[in-house]
Amino acid sequence: MAKDEKIVEVVAALIFDDGGRVLATQCAPHKHGGGWEFPGGKIEPGESAPAAVVREIEEELSLKVAVGELLHTVEWDYPSFHLRMFCYMCRVVAGELCLREHVAARWLSADELGSVAWLPADVDLLAPLAARMGE
Repeated sequence: MAKDEKIVEVVAALIFDDGGRVLATQCAPHKHGGGWEFPGGKIEPGESAPAAVVREIEEELSLKVAVGELLHTVEWDYPSFHLRMFCYMCRVVAGELCLREHVAARWLSADELGSVAWLPADVDLLAPLAARMGE
């Protein structure tokens, strides 16, 4: 990462169902080429990362989540900026899944994590996530 490079801080929610599967969402083709990601988004100025998780998941998926521990922080260089993604363990406390920004969603077991075409930054999260899911 270059000294003067722009840093974009975002959050990702690792939302688990009662069966221990994690939610993956697919972007629209015009956004990131239709790749798969863990839902989330940018942290607003003055907002804490956990508060950003709650807000983003309600906006994108119509779900209220309880935010747990920070599992991993992804540092990823894109051509025009550096991404810092804080990845939090979450569980649904209210709402019904409604895709407002994504075109598809899948609940994945640890064995199924490799079954979708992840966005590059999200790939960095797969090993620590799989290790946690295997505990």
